[in-house]
Amino acid sequence: MSEDLREKVKKHYGAIAGKVQTGGSSCCCGTSCCSSVVNPSLFYESDYLKGLPDEAVTASLGCANPLVLADLEEGEVVLDLGSGGGIDVLAASKYVGPGGKVYGLDMTDEMLALANQNKERMGVTNVEFLKGYIEDIPLPDSSVDVVMSNCVINLSPDKEKVFREIYRVLRPGGRVAIGDIVSLKEVPEVIRRAAEMWVGCIAGALNIDVYRQLLAKAGFREVEVRPEHVYTKSIIESLAGDTTNLSPGDLEKVDGAFAGALIGATK
Repeated sequence: MSEDLREKVKKHYGAIAGKVQTGGSSCCCGTSCCSSVVNPSLFYESDYLKGLPDEAVTASLGCANPLVLADLEEGEVVLDLGSGGGIDVLAASKYVGPGGKVYGLDMTDEMLALANQNKERMGVTNVEFLKGYIEDIPLPDSSVDVVMSNCVINLSPDKEKVFREIYRVLRPGGRVAIGDIVSLKEVPEVIRRAAEMWVGCIAGALNIDVYRQLLAKAGFREVEVRPEHVYTKSIIESLAGDTTNLSPGDLEKVDGAFAGALIGATK
């Protein structure tokens, strides 16, 4: 990720964390982002959210529920890439139990501060939040059983490196459980050039077939990319914010071009 883009992303998500800490609401990549507040229950059944601090749920910025694919077991070690306010980390901590461990990795100081506050609110001891980049995971080789992520990998322009890093830290037989944005058809280049749309989770979305190919190239098997929430034109407009540089024809082309997907694979 270029330093300029990385700073834009940090600033964007740092502001969201600050807003949540002062009692505001976040916006979400999963539906009409920033134009309305989206209830995470659209993605998470109540069991996943039970016992989580309100601040962790409010800060949710995901596009799916990766725990559905993770199928976590007691005693497992889990890593969540781009952990934000900690919703998926804290939910996972309930399933791996006191004998397990859940790491959350994030590059944004404000999000890490919020996540650690949520950890204290929930009173869990099997959780640790780390500062770092998903392209350079600060954990040893073959050290985790499951890698999760939720609407974050699409923000990295070096996705091949991310997938190689995921493969590196997973133990043999380890699992991938990712929620991410994928593209289902070609869209005008002007959309992908808008820096604010990288932050809005659309511009960096991989084509669904390319996503499968890159995971396989990294060494993964049993790769599955399953679209769950297809984005209509109105949702894309709200994600983009200012669409004055797009023609009506361009907007028609993005109708149904992107989706929130669940991605699974095995090392």
